[in-house]
Amino acid sequence: MFKLKEHQTTVRTEALAGITTFLTMVYIVVVNPIILADAGVPFDQVFTATIIAAIVGTLWMALAANYPIAIAPGMGLNAYFAYSVVGGHQVSYQVAFASVFVAGLIFLILSLTPFRKKLIEAIPANLKYGITAGIGLFIAFIGLRLTGIVTDHPENLVTLGDLSSPPVILALIGLTVSLLLMSLNVHGALFFGMIITGIIAYFTGELSFENGFVSVPSLPEGFMVLNPADAIGQVISNGLYAVVFSFLLVTIFDTTGTMIGVAQQAGLMKGNELPNARKALLADSAATTVGAMFGTSPTTAYIESSAGVAAGGRTGLTTLTVAVLFGLTAFFSPLVGAVSGIAAITAPALIIVGSLMMGNIAKINWNELDEAFPAFLVIIAMPLTSSIATGIALGFISYPLMKIAKGKWRDVHLFVYIFAVLFFIQLVFLGGH
Repeated sequence: MFKLKEHQTTVRTEALAGITTFLTMVYIVVVNPIILADAGVPFDQVFTATIIAAIVGTLWMALAANYPIAIAPGMGLNAYFAYSVVGGHQVSYQVAFASVFVAGLIFLILSLTPFRKKLIEAIPANLKYGITAGIGLFIAFIGLRLTGIVTDHPENLVTLGDLSSPPVILALIGLTVSLLLMSLNVHGALFFGMIITGIIAYFTGELSFENGFVSVPSLPEGFMVLNPADAIGQVISNGLYAVVFSFLLVTIFDTTGTMIGVAQQAGLMKGNELPNARKALLADSAATTVGAMFGTSPTTAYIESSAGVAAGGRTGLTTLTVAVLFGLTAFFSPLVGAVSGIAAITAPALIIVGSLMMGNIAKINWNELDEAFPAFLVIIAMPLTSSIATGIALGFISYPLMKIAKGKWRDVHLFVYIFAVLFFIQLVFLGGH
């Protein structure tokens, strides 16, 4: 079913890759409820809804598309939901979920058409390389920031953290162990690095399980927080058209960019095409629609999937493992909360994977400024704005402008022109996300 021999992988490798991906992204089941709680959504509601959405999208990716790319509610989109939609528009979270649901429906319809597959093929090759490298730089920066190796600075924005603090020392030990295992070509090195770091954290007192290990999942607001039949009416009556457009545009490119980056890293791209693209692209749109009904913000493909790919994941068996683990997580919220709260255990994997993904910089045509500069903008903007979609937007806007200036406007696909205009409108007039 998963064509393991064709992809030159094994059940053990795929399972370890799935565990690795899960451990690097499971923080979302804790972080997402914390952020959406600021919008008034009960923690337990979002915790369970996050898991439901992750299982729906990731299972689809595993069984329909056979890709090692996991799906879950996206960071950035949850902050936009809580602080810009609910906070800025002064609407209830139920109404905000209606806008997510409508965006998900439109997203689903677009995914059923050849549109998104054509979009992937229309993205210039150098922008694709820039997207992959930019994601690598972004997740490496996330890992450095989460561990405290890099911290904020009032004048320079970022600076070196306190290397003598216990969390940073633990992170550096985890990073060193993982790098040594990878250098020795140990299969599942990232996963075993996390296990060793977790054991050290437990015996040094940084990891504890004060709330036990097991709890029963619950949906305190009822089975669903949204009546799908009322969603469109709520969007219209509250004038949330710009919100729906922002959710739609950001989600399309967040997921599309991540899929391209992870698929290239895994060697799954066939030339400029993504095989099974339509099936793969249905995963996040379906999960967004379902997730909105239960009480979570839009889903996206997770850049942390690249950690599983680095551990050897090449097929849907990796993501099937992730989906099963998310299902089990519903009953182990205290355990997950304890482990995911220690960034030093999981973040070193992000730093290492980020370095691996940066290799795509070498493929960019740096000799042609009209090709190189848009790719550079993508790479530099992702970590500096903490947004994959913003980096892609700046690349899409600058690419046709550079081509027009060089008299090569005919070389640009119509889709690139259309989305350059849409991204410009979104960034300038709708405030990005």
